[in-house]
Amino acid sequence: MASTNVFSKLKQFFIAFGLFALSVISGLIGFQIIEGYGFSDAFYMTMMVVSTTGMNEVRHLSDSGRAFVSIYLIFNLLIFGYFISVVTSYIFEGGLQEVFKNYMTHRVANKMKDHTIVCGYGRNGSKACEELFRSNMQFAIIEKDPQKLQEAINLYENKRNIYILEGDATSDEVLIDAGVKKAKTIISTLGEDADNVFVTLTARELNPHIKIIAKAIKESAVPKLMRAGAHHVVVPEIIGGTHMASLVTRPDVIEFLSMLNGVGSTELRLEEMKVIDMKDEFQGKDIKELNVRGLTGVNIIAYKDLDGFVFNPTPETILETGGVVIVLGTENEIRTFMSYFGKY
Repeated sequence: MASTNVFSKLKQFFIAFGLFALSVISGLIGFQIIEGYGFSDAFYMTMMVVSTTGMNEVRHLSDSGRAFVSIYLIFNLLIFGYFISVVTSYIFEGGLQEVFKNYMTHRVANKMKDHTIVCGYGRNGSKACEELFRSNMQFAIIEKDPQKLQEAINLYENKRNIYILEGDATSDEVLIDAGVKKAKTIISTLGEDADNVFVTLTARELNPHIKIIAKAIKESAVPKLMRAGAHHVVVPEIIGGTHMASLVTRPDVIEFLSMLNGVGSTELRLEEMKVIDMKDEFQGKDIKELNVRGLTGVNIIAYKDLDGFVFNPTPETILETGGVVIVLGTENEIRTFMSYFGKY
């Protein structure tokens, strides 16, 4: 998180350490060449000068040696002052803690595979993250606005399998840091259509197999996003208008759909399970044999096979490898279904 600032501070630390090392090497070489000291004497004299604590000379310095020490002292005072200021900032301003935290979050990102990347933590992005978190999926958030970034950190910091990255999602480097090459899906919810098109193009180039879901602010941007490589394009304005009209024409249907989104006293949930992810003893059997509703309370409302969706499948429908079961139930019923029938 806030990786740009962390790397900037880390760069300062390495510069300070490099200057310090250069100073020591210069002293060792200078004393050996100018005064003819052996390595141990040169090292002793160098440490006395570098530490700025004063010194007892190994032997009287020549005029050239005094000139070298005078210049070397001034040079070291500048380096020592810079080195101390950098180290102090790391200790008292939380620099080391920030670097350690950044290292740990990058470890999380490097371990991520088949995760989802959410570009932009605005109104749509935050809702997407909320649903992903509720479904216990691993995901990364990319946001460049400090205020929105802080909102994401307040909610998801230290949460397992969640990586928050400060940066511009249109940047190749930022997408790579978020693990785009190993990600399964990317959701682009940026505030400009041009940015969403750019993210789509970049993600498709970096990972040809990634599934891309993009937001379009204007309806005219939909074909552009599809040509850029998006699998699905969502236009929030159209969805919002359709939803409001449906509240007039089909209010009970909308109330039911709202329950699926967690609104209302009874919270329902749709879930899917691939047949291949079911325990071996349940694969190849028909719905009647499995007695899904009797054992878990959920209803199988659809089944997808190679030919497409079958809505309200009959009890004789056989669940074959390659198929997907769509079930409807409460949170507890879904949990029971996933635990009872799933392999994992």
